Amino acid sequence: MISYATLGVSDLEKAAVFYEQLFAGFGAKRLISMDRIAFIGESMKHPMVAVCIPYNKEEAHPGNGNMLAFAPGSKEKVDELHKKAIELGATCDGEPGQRVPDMFYGAYVRDLDGNKICFNHFG
Repeated sequence: MISYATLGVSDLEKAAVFYEQLFAGFGAKRLISMDRIAFIGESMKHPMVAVCIPYNKEEAHPGNGNMLAFAPGSKEKVDELHKKAIELGATCDGEPGQRVPDMFYGAYVRDLDGNKICFNHFG
């Protein structure tokens, strides 16, 4: 159902490289790169993450209460993505752990521009 989600960023190239490297293990790469936006994903037929310089040319900033969540397929992969994001310059916004017993395992980071990202596993 989701085609892509867009995050406003202050440095397009740094943000695109961050997400390319973060999701490289899932076959993600830069699919489109233009003057103010880049799309990162496995293919144009799968959900993508777009990073962009805001159209209105105002400063990019994370929304209060906004968050993107990614389900990599296991608790171990949640841990791996959280660790990799931190290595790439993200900041921890919640260590990996069981949030809802026997149902939801999650980890949270803020990307290079402060956008909140969740890595999660249900089950």
